[in-house]
Amino acid sequence: MLRGGLPGARWIDPENYHITLRFIGDVDDMVAHEAASMLAQVKRDAFDLHLEGVTSFGGRKPRAVVASVTAGRALTEMQAEQERIMQRIGLEPEGRKYTPHVTLARLRAASNRDVANYLAARGFFRTPAFKVSRFVLFSSRASVGGGPYVVEASYPLS
Repeated sequence: MLRGGLPGARWIDPENYHITLRFIGDVDDMVAHEAASMLAQVKRDAFDLHLEGVTSFGGRKPRAVVASVTAGRALTEMQAEQERIMQRIGLEPEGRKYTPHVTLARLRAASNRDVANYLAARGFFRTPAFKVSRFVLFSSRASVGGGPYVVEASYPLS
């Protein structure tokens, strides 16, 4: 129900919605296999979370519209553990503060006024809580605007 109503937005297909825990970037097969193996050692309980609010990223020149994730302790601890794992296998630390979100649209030619109007009309969005019972290792194929994503491995939460 949030898709549409914003000129200049390229909407992400719902099947590509996700919450990134740690972006790995382009790596060789050896690093990818090591990451997959190390992530299999993560043992965490399933947890609930919900989406609350719609905002934009990019400051004065918005580049994306996102649904904010209410980050409870379980999510932030799992993200921090995965950050430590990626550093252990030799990846550089993520330089940005972790801000959990679901990207809804990428913006190329949207005006600040249109983005502000869109957010004013939809900013109070909230989902019911839902169960997070797994996390996945995605790879993505080169394309414009993100995706398509391929699940390389899936890791259940107990």
